[in-house]
Amino acid sequence: MSLRLIVAEDAVLLREGLIGLFERVGHTVVAAVGDADALEEAVRADRPDLIVTDVRMPPQLGDDGLRSAVRLREEYPGLPVLVLSQYVERSYALRLLDSGGGAGVGYLLKERVSAVTDFMAAIERVATGGAVVDPEVITQLVRLRQDPLERLSPREREVLALIAEGRTNAGLAKSLFLSEAAVNKHIGNIFNKLDLPVDTDGHRRVLAVLAFLRS
Repeated sequence: MSLRLIVAEDAVLLREGLIGLFERVGHTVVAAVGDADALEEAVRADRPDLIVTDVRMPPQLGDDGLRSAVRLREEYPGLPVLVLSQYVERSYALRLLDSGGGAGVGYLLKERVSAVTDFMAAIERVATGGAVVDPEVITQLVRLRQDPLERLSPREREVLALIAEGRTNAGLAKSLFLSEAAVNKHIGNIFNKLDLPVDTDGHRRVLAVLAFLRS
């Protein structure tokens, strides 16, 4: 898959690193900018297949990148956006993940970029309408709800983290060295304990986790 990307990152070294990484695997970076205003201008000038943006950047050095991502998703429904961040900003994170029905959206911590194969898989998943959420993002958002995950066993927490990444049942089984039957049992237990709908579609399962966080 060859994608046309816009990269928004105010740290020059990381921005150049992302450009080089994307181009090495066959993607085209049509614009690379260092502030949120320039991001919005670039998208309006040449709508890409995917935006990859930081959260904290000029002009206000607050969560400008995330706010711009939310605005662009409202302006261009279905525009795929992957946010890379060093921290989680709860209200806008949930607004972003909820936008467009949760399709074509992701929120990863920057440290995940070093796992190149997984990072590129996340890029393609978001670009094709999937949802990807960093396990640490899920953990931090859940903590703000007085940690209802206390109901889950350690293994169930592992399974939930992989569900949040958009893994299929087969992918879960391979990662955890379990049978698919065992994975199905864990998923059923998780969804029962958290009052989430059971669904075999990986994308819908991510949305179910987000729905729980928003409630």
